[in-house]
Amino acid sequence: MLSINTPQYFLMTNSFSMTLQRRTPILCLLAIFCLVFPLLSNAAFAQDSQTKPTPNSAQPFQPNTFQNKNLVAWCIVPFDSQKRSPEQRAEMLDQLGIKRLAYDYRAEHVPTFEEEILTMKKHGIEMTAWWFPTVLNDEAKLILQLIQKHQIHPQLWVTGGGDPNMNEEQTKAFIEAEVRRIREIATAADQAGCKVALYNHGGWYGEPENQIRLLQAINMPNVGIVYNLHHAHHQLDRLDEILAKIKPYLLAINLNGMENDGERIGKKILPIGQGNRDKEVLERIGKMGFDGPVGILNHTDLDAALRLKENLDGLKKLTAELSPNQ
Repeated sequence: MLSINTPQYFLMTNSFSMTLQRRTPILCLLAIFCLVFPLLSNAAFAQDSQTKPTPNSAQPFQPNTFQNKNLVAWCIVPFDSQKRSPEQRAEMLDQLGIKRLAYDYRAEHVPTFEEEILTMKKHGIEMTAWWFPTVLNDEAKLILQLIQKHQIHPQLWVTGGGDPNMNEEQTKAFIEAEVRRIREIATAADQAGCKVALYNHGGWYGEPENQIRLLQAINMPNVGIVYNLHHAHHQLDRLDEILAKIKPYLLAINLNGMENDGERIGKKILPIGQGNRDKEVLERIGKMGFDGPVGILNHTDLDAALRLKENLDGLKKLTAELSPNQ
């Protein structure tokens, strides 16, 4: 590429000047334009190519994204036909080779919070995330007390709502209220050494662009996003775009079997490998360079062990098919 600062460029311009002295002013301008415009265009293109993110499709697939050390069991406490105790749950994870847990609960599980922590520690299972109250109430404060007492540092997954049809004035007021809510949680979480992840659970709050807008307004370094595919069936056709946008904020991603329009047709929750978009979805995630927690879930009234095993088997099969040199 010819640079404006090269000797060749000056030789060319001197030659043009001698020629142009014998031409009309209009031809002079035309000749200068023809010489300079390609250089400016090339410079602008080079600068633009440096600022735009590389599409996922240009990156190699990274099977290590889905290796066992990254996998997190999710929705297996209230969602489990066997109603396992903390010890039984830890034994199940041991048998499956899963060493990380995202803990969700209901009121009945509050008395066993500490037992859950101690049991997972005994089995060498990390409490990677904790489904957290939407406000800093007494239950939330109890969780933070136990987190500090036992020196664990789970991500705190926090949901939200909001009417997706709000006008701009309503949206602005909603964001201001959400900033106050999340900042209070995030400040307390920071004191406990934890990060807060906005959990897409539908509504205004469930759209990635809205979450990013909210994160920018919150402006705290310990707040990011956990992206849940089972709440994102309607976003499948623009998944590359979404992954590129949320990657700087992404703290965790939860997998699911994905069908076209799955939630509307009654296929919201499927084991990995049983959805008609699964291979494509895994390929895109595997090309984004993410090396954080990757959730596999039960989220049904079935036996959590059987559903987790189905997910592991499907994930292993598709990862092998997508891996280079396989």
